[in-house]
Amino acid sequence: MEKLTFEYPASGERPKRSHVGVVGSGDLEILLEPSPDAKAHVNIQTSVGGFASTWQAVLDRFFEGYEEAALIEIRDCGATPGTVAMRLQQAVETSRS
Repeated sequence: MEKLTFEYPASGERPKRSHVGVVGSGDLEILLEPSPDAKAHVNIQTSVGGFASTWQAVLDRFFEGYEEAALIEIRDCGATPGTVAMRLQQAVETSRS
């Protein structure tokens, strides 16, 4: 199990909590909630070690278009980068509805 932490600047507030996905073979769970400060904090627990640079690349791309302050918890069980990007977008859309 590897734990990773990332932080990004933010300019807006996250409106409400959201939860998407289920931890299981090849999938992940994302919990998104408002941040107490003007930053986005991402905490990742993954069953697959050695992919910190891949996680950073996926998150860097996501945060090019997402600027809201949020606490994002990701629990991963071997999801692909495409699945991670899709679940992040789902978490954002769910929190806006």
